[in-house]
Amino acid sequence: MASFFSKVLVLTIMCCFVASCAAPKVSLFNGDNLDGWVNNGEEKWFVENGEIICESGPMAQYGYLSTEKFYDDFELTLEFLQAADGNSGVFFRSTLEGTKITGWQAEVAPPGSNTGGIYESYGRGWLIKPDPEKDKALKMGEWNKMKIRVVGPRVTTWLNGTEMIDLTDEKIGEGKGAIALQIHDGGGIRVRWRNIELKPL
Repeated sequence: MASFFSKVLVLTIMCCFVASCAAPKVSLFNGDNLDGWVNNGEEKWFVENGEIICESGPMAQYGYLSTEKFYDDFELTLEFLQAADGNSGVFFRSTLEGTKITGWQAEVAPPGSNTGGIYESYGRGWLIKPDPEKDKALKMGEWNKMKIRVVGPRVTTWLNGTEMIDLTDEKIGEGKGAIALQIHDGGGIRVRWRNIELKPL
């Protein structure tokens, strides 16, 4: 009898483990409109052909499209195409007051500008930049796939399958907030986004 209950207990633990590993992905973008997102600033964010498009507006200032919900530990995957100047980024555990953002950014930028690195806005600035040779993973003017994994204080980013950085930072571990797409100031920017999916961890 004891052996039977031991087997049941082991099977129960295994099922719970499998279930926890198989947390379903959540699509953050429905492909039709910007439901679930908030436009912060005066730059242009709109949906076209199942993609989110960001473009510099007349003011050519910073702009952010942030999720209404906050996300703590997750694995986020998305695709981006830099149709013009690609200076943008993906923020996580971030909060906004207008266009002043507090949090951390996985950089999306033109070649030679540290795509995949982590930058802390209104704080310490660059926390880590990828090794320069990894920049060849970026395909300017083509679709790129970025993966961002955030668990406690640890952040890892990948670009088209290449691991860009792996950072452990106590302050990030204490952060709470939304995910946000950025458009940089300066004008002339156009970036397309699609397949934005998040897996809670």
